[in-house]
Amino acid sequence: MAYIYIISNKYNGTLYVGVTSHLIQRIYQHRCKLVPGFSKKYGLDKLVYFEECQDIKSAIIREKRLKKWNRAWKIGLIERNNRNWDDLYPEIIK
Repeated sequence: MAYIYIISNKYNGTLYVGVTSHLIQRIYQHRCKLVPGFSKKYGLDKLVYFEECQDIKSAIIREKRLKKWNRAWKIGLIERNNRNWDDLYPEIIK
């Protein structure tokens, strides 16, 4: 399995779209500021959206599409599934 995910720093905040084959581990790395770069610089540590894909190839294709979307479309995607921008990390570690 593979996943695409969107993390943010707060409600309607900065967004980052990523892809991983280990969602729990990757979000943990973002939360603990272990990932250098954009997410660390902007304090992006809230998992606000994710999708499961059949394989890493399809996840990468989906990630590239989402990265081309404008901000309003990404916000719409998040809010259709997570209206309050709750941090979904506690749900995935259960």
